[in-house]
Amino acid sequence: PFSGVLLNNTEPGMYHCVCCDSPLFSSEKKFCSGTGWPSFTEAHGTSGSDESKTSILRRPDNSLGSTRVEVVCKQCEAHLGHVFPDGPEPTGQRFCINSVALTFKPSSN
Repeated sequence: PFSGVLLNNTEPGMYHCVCCDSPLFSSEKKFCSGTGWPSFTEAHGTSGSDESKTSILRRPDNSLGSTRVEVVCKQCEAHLGHVFPDGPEPTGQRFCINSVALTFKPSSN
């Protein structure tokens, strides 16, 4: 935490999977969670609660003695981070994603 190059990035654009280049998160959904990880309220392509058109998958993660929800890339299954139910409205979700799992592509003007 607090060491990733994308943590404090505020440029408009899209965050992609570092392994396969799938678009994962829009900068429009990024927020400062104070946790030290780039955080997002929803994945790119989400429609309401439907994530079928996103590039992410959720998986149970029982490591470290607790139950969490892991987020992986739907295309290549790279580990991205975790999602928690304590984010801001309107989604109430906090996707904590590791900077090393992402590449950032600024919006073209």
